[in-house]
Amino acid sequence: MKLEGKIALVTGTSPNIMGGIAEGLAEEGADLVCIDINPDYAEQCAKSVAASGRRAIAIACDVTDETQVTAAVDQAKEAFGGIDILINGATLFNTKGVLNMPLDEWRRQTDVMLTGAFLFTKHTAKQMIELGRWGNMINIISTAGHQGEPGNIGYGTSKGGLLNFTRSVAMELSEYGIRVNSLTPTATDRTEGLERAKRWGVDWPPPRLGERSAGWVPNPSATVPLRRLPSPSHYAKAAAFLASEEAEMITGMDLRVDAGAISKYWIWDPGTEMAQS
Repeated sequence: MKLEGKIALVTGTSPNIMGGIAEGLAEEGADLVCIDINPDYAEQCAKSVAASGRRAIAIACDVTDETQVTAAVDQAKEAFGGIDILINGATLFNTKGVLNMPLDEWRRQTDVMLTGAFLFTKHTAKQMIELGRWGNMINIISTAGHQGEPGNIGYGTSKGGLLNFTRSVAMELSEYGIRVNSLTPTATDRTEGLERAKRWGVDWPPPRLGERSAGWVPNPSATVPLRRLPSPSHYAKAAAFLASEEAEMITGMDLRVDAGAISKYWIWDPGTEMAQS
């Protein structure tokens, strides 16, 4: 197993992407610190990890509150002796555009994704340095952080910002042997998330503020080159690789698990008969 004996702290452990990543890291041998503002998500994620034979604790935490963040990082140290892997995945969805986004909602959404990553990175890095752990960190991006998605201004801005946050922190922490990378998911097959929510006994998906405007393709899987959408388990495999010694010389990089979405030439539609011939 790639991560045997490692301690991973994962933020935003809903039943979908981050819950899938947490379970995937456990399958590779990691013990987990499951963080979410929703205590049910954190608790059920930890219970699922424990049921697989790994150790896990759940911490309800608002990632924008520095007091709560430092307490969570300290609790991880008390429980497991320290953190080897940090995955910043806490996200707040609010699909509104620049014309209808209230300032307070903009601040809250960007705060969760940018400030949350900043605080957990800062305090986890300090702990890693103090303990002499050559750990690594992964920030969860989105294809919306690479491209101009309309009507989702706070999300796209935050995810795009995390790309350069990753590069900057990777350079700063390299002298301590701490690797920092990012992982880009895309529109995700909901099957696993729904199954995981049922297995955990929690409600998902949560209500999302805002609505999509007109013009979106009805079947996204038909427009990506691989003709199907990734699942959380695909992201988990990529995260386990980045967190493992197999990636020991990789830092400051973004690994895209997007079925080819970003690389696709914009005028090409892989779902057409011509594309398939």
